[in-house]
Amino acid sequence: MISRAESIAVAVQEKIESGELTAGARLLPIRVAARAYGVSKNTVVDAYDRLVASGQIDARRGSGFYVAHRRIRRAQPRPEHFAEAVDLVSLLREQLDRRFSVRAGDGRPPASWVQSPEVNRYLARGKVGDADRFEYGRPQGFTPLRETLAQTLSDRSIRVSTEQILFTNGANHAFDLLIRHLVKAGDPVLVETPGYYPLFGKLRLHEAEIVGVERGINGPDLDQLERKAKESEARLFFVQPLAHNPTGTSMDLATMHRLLKIAERHDLVIIEDDPFGDILPRATPHLAALDGLERVVYLGTFSKTLAPSLRCGYIAANQQLIASLTDIKMLTVVNTSGTIERMIHDVIVSGRYRRHLMRLRKKVERAGVVAVEKLRSIGLDAWQPTGGYYLWVLLPPWLDDLELARRAADRSIFLAPGSLFTPLPDQRAYALRVNVAHAADARLLTFLGQAVAQCPPPGG
Repeated sequence: MISRAESIAVAVQEKIESGELTAGARLLPIRVAARAYGVSKNTVVDAYDRLVASGQIDARRGSGFYVAHRRIRRAQPRPEHFAEAVDLVSLLREQLDRRFSVRAGDGRPPASWVQSPEVNRYLARGKVGDADRFEYGRPQGFTPLRETLAQTLSDRSIRVSTEQILFTNGANHAFDLLIRHLVKAGDPVLVETPGYYPLFGKLRLHEAEIVGVERGINGPDLDQLERKAKESEARLFFVQPLAHNPTGTSMDLATMHRLLKIAERHDLVIIEDDPFGDILPRATPHLAALDGLERVVYLGTFSKTLAPSLRCGYIAANQQLIASLTDIKMLTVVNTSGTIERMIHDVIVSGRYRRHLMRLRKKVERAGVVAVEKLRSIGLDAWQPTGGYYLWVLLPPWLDDLELARRAADRSIFLAPGSLFTPLPDQRAYALRVNVAHAADARLLTFLGQAVAQCPPPGG
């Protein structure tokens, strides 16, 4: 039911749109309007406030309310680097804006996986602790959560103090802070290909020169990395060693050691992205543990394991870098949500997060095994996932991944074509990133099976 204030706001808006009230015209004073509409002055104030908020009218102190002057701004052509950056996040737009019956291309876990009943009940109560929960809080993040996280990282052999941890609005915000601080326009930056496409968009937006290093089953091609590091003189390498997005593969200990040796020879700073650290085995090796956070910067997030809507990630690095990144954080977003950080802290210390992770880990492992079996049953090979949400499904060379995704969308099936995970527009990857949670869906398997069967090899 519409309120009196809303009905008054609508009536005034209609007069503006019809031309009865022209730009600059003064609205009835509050007292006069209250008598005219037969309501209280507070109701008129509420109606006028709604119109001010929507930009329909302006409030002038001591004078009254006036119809706003609308300025038509001509559209400006987008700079080339901006257009390229936005094009690279087209897959993210599909995930957030559109509705699909089958979401095999999703980068997020299904709601049923992260909606643990006991965690949901706990978060729903909104228990966030002390009375200062509505204040900005410490710019590095809620101190008790940083203390708890330091202990968690210690269990991964990553030794940090609370002053070496900075909380962010998710891992993507962490990338943004690091790029702002470490990358200048024109700088060469090493990335994995296929790799994390939002990162490519951020680098494009910053006008960096993206230098791709091929990622395989065992990690990045280290011979290629060394050659390109030397040729480009890049000083930064973004890598996701474990449960890689999009291939689902992980580096072993020997490969990590060799990567660190290359980084030392070529003075590389390594950004280690580890979104699935909380559900990987405790003994899993990490670059940050081997390096001691000397030249490795470690990123993590709770968004992949607790809830995508709880935008909370973090950076662990040497104290000098954290201090600089904290300053940039304050300049750009002031602070992260202390309320969310308190909620996460309470869920962890109550033991609920640990029990939730145990269940989630089992779901991921079981779904990964089933996904590979189902896909192979329809003639598609996939790299074995290693603990995250993704697997890399190889397509026959005659099956175009981009065209396949378009055809799937017509059937309300969301696919993530591999070519979108390459940093350069002309690069192609005849593969799909498939979320293991959706890989066994009968509608997806039927569609993919028919696509493979309908496209025999040339001359076959």
